[in-house]
Amino acid sequence: MPELPEVETVKRTLIQLIGGKTIQSVKVKLPRIIQRPAEPEAFERALVGRTVQTVERRGKFLRIVLDGLILVSHLRMEGRYGLFEADEPVENHTHVLFRFEDGTELRYKDVRQFGTMHLFSPGEEFLLPPLNKLGLEPLEPGFTLSALRERLQKRTTRIKPLLLNQELIVGLGNIYVDEALFQARIHPEREPSSLSGPEWKRLYAAIIETLSRAVEAGGSSVKSYVNGQGEMGMFQHQLLVYGRKDEPCPNCSRQITKFVVGGRGTHICERCQPLKSKVNSPSPAR
Repeated sequence: MPELPEVETVKRTLIQLIGGKTIQSVKVKLPRIIQRPAEPEAFERALVGRTVQTVERRGKFLRIVLDGLILVSHLRMEGRYGLFEADEPVENHTHVLFRFEDGTELRYKDVRQFGTMHLFSPGEEFLLPPLNKLGLEPLEPGFTLSALRERLQKRTTRIKPLLLNQELIVGLGNIYVDEALFQARIHPEREPSSLSGPEWKRLYAAIIETLSRAVEAGGSSVKSYVNGQGEMGMFQHQLLVYGRKDEPCPNCSRQITKFVVGGRGTHICERCQPLKSKVNSPSPAR
């Protein structure tokens, strides 16, 4: 699933591709993608004649801002947008097509069919699902060390599942949590109450640095992710532990291990990230 850096990259790409364009028509080929309004035909009609003002991001969601409406889109596992000439052949698994007055078409393709789209009046999107319960934005001014500790330190769940909880902190997925915890030298099964002051500072700095570097690199193309122009991200070449099971740790050369935490495959260096406060024994990865 695309995480914050990937969605941020798609956002920036879409601003360049569709900013200022006016929608001539919309075609929904897979109705269940449209979550709001209930009728896909109403979704199609509402967008005709609307001009794209900008594209923003909230967590892992895209906010396509039109004159008078907000389109909230989640890419889920493999959703992607691409801009085409209207007369170009439509690829398989293309489920929503937005035709613009200039003869181009923004197409939403989703092989897994898990993506969603919601349409709101401006401001309404923050009062209703799916955006109304999202947590802190890690790259925004409100994400401070004290805010991070306030959200997490009194909870008894292990630190990795907490960092993955979008109601606490948005945008972090499996890749960047593993990377940030490694950089902070914190075992993913530690409880927040066991972290020292210096460890909180390292974790806070690692989250920001990891995400910032990933955004700069255009995200990570570990599986199928590409941006709106079909380009892969490059941060996968900078990953220190994620996807590197049995490879040497870049810090100490011990083999990186993989096990399961909260149902997610997890990569660590057991020497650099010692488990000081054990909650459950790690489950062997398959």
